[in-house]
Amino acid sequence: MAGRQQNHSPRFRSKSLILTLSLFSFSLLVILYAFSSSLSSPHPSNRTETSFVASLEQFLIHKAPRLTSQFRDDTVRDESNDDDLRKLESMVSERENQLLNEEPGYPTGFPVKVYVYEMPKKFTLDLLWLFHSTYKETSNATSNGSPVHRLIEQHSIDYWLWADLISPESERRLKSVVRVHKQQDADFFYVPFFTTISFFLLEKQQCKSLYREALKWVTDQPAWKRSEGRDHIFPIHHPWSFKTVRKYVKNAIWLLPDMDSTGNWYKPGQVSLEKDLVLPYVPNVDRCDAKCLLESAPMRTTLLFFRGRLKRNAGGKIRAKLGAELSGVKDVIITEGTAGEGGKLAAQDGMRRSLFCLCPAGDTPSSARLFDAIVSGCIPVVGSDELELPFEGILDYNKVAVIVSSSDAIQPGWLVNHLRSLIPSRVKEFQKSLAQYSRHFIYSSPAQPLGPEDMTWRMIAGKLVNIKLHTRRSQRVVKGSRSICRCDCWKPNSTASSSLSPLLS
Repeated sequence: MAGRQQNHSPRFRSKSLILTLSLFSFSLLVILYAFSSSLSSPHPSNRTETSFVASLEQFLIHKAPRLTSQFRDDTVRDESNDDDLRKLESMVSERENQLLNEEPGYPTGFPVKVYVYEMPKKFTLDLLWLFHSTYKETSNATSNGSPVHRLIEQHSIDYWLWADLISPESERRLKSVVRVHKQQDADFFYVPFFTTISFFLLEKQQCKSLYREALKWVTDQPAWKRSEGRDHIFPIHHPWSFKTVRKYVKNAIWLLPDMDSTGNWYKPGQVSLEKDLVLPYVPNVDRCDAKCLLESAPMRTTLLFFRGRLKRNAGGKIRAKLGAELSGVKDVIITEGTAGEGGKLAAQDGMRRSLFCLCPAGDTPSSARLFDAIVSGCIPVVGSDELELPFEGILDYNKVAVIVSSSDAIQPGWLVNHLRSLIPSRVKEFQKSLAQYSRHFIYSSPAQPLGPEDMTWRMIAGKLVNIKLHTRRSQRVVKGSRSICRCDCWKPNSTASSSLSPLLS
């Protein structure tokens, strides 16, 4: 008893208190260290990655092995039959009737419901691994000298959209789109076929064969047969890709770099603003945010900057004329350049030292240079009469770009005098808008609100009612009947679709 009473002496209690406080302090230090370490070295899934190569590396190593969804979707693995089509039609009608009566915003409300096909790996992961295993070693270029793997990066919108759609909902940040796992629940169907990688990295005949296989696989799906592809989304962002089979998917929504109404890249009637969507190229330079714009302002001593190839085909012939007109003009830099790593650094440095960046047409009406200029804080000077711009239903490009006609731009002295006539306050307004707009053109993983992935689904949502109209109309109008649309750009409607048999045989 005496020993137990001694343990409660003031001296013993003091030692116990000191020991307790020491243990608490040590534990607190461990917790704070762990917390600071987590901040300095965030988990890959918590870090926003804007580099295509770096994001793809993380995707293939960390996400690809876990791609098998806990929800088994109802993608048809073999050829579907009429029973599959009738079953789907019945379920879709039941769902739409229910939504019409219960959801006030139907059918234009958010989020857009997208079904992602689970295609065989030869159309998806195998192609991503092919790029990953070859981009460091190869130095091959196209006939005009453009680095092949850099072109694939510029047109990698198919990767950014797919990687976001198939990520676990807990990791996704977009509220404009949700992935569904039943076809009857979908507003749209996304086809995750990497058309650009296959075009550039496969042998010609191998590529054509893969295109035909992908076409047959998709057109065998009951959802395709129901709408004739009108609610299906194809990423066809390089104008050379998927070319041999395009005519069989002309009803689908194409994700394009531009429209090119000249007919050099797309056949008449294949593309239109009504059904298709223009998406920005992936920028080749780092973003200059508001802080960067403020810091770079004193260094922007060049009036007008251009670095690239001056000899182009089709509408791009204006480049040579502008080069001749602007060569040697004070405060104007016009130089030949390539898209390689050295070219990237030179272009980025030149854009961050300039007030205006010349963005004429290339082989197509659009050019990746436009988006490089925007994210660099360099006011684009657009001289491309046939150009269609991404997200123009949402964004006002007059706030961030000087848009001129080609005929004015090549007049002696006109363009430089026009730019110099812009008062400093107007230039400041352009730059302020550029700082705000640049985030709309930065692809990232995870995809960010108001980034290009988010803007894509906001634009596609606006097409939903028109797609439903034409889908239902195609189901009731009989072959050979008169079309109610009598314009040259719209062919008579018919339940008979183009036969695939000559191609697929």
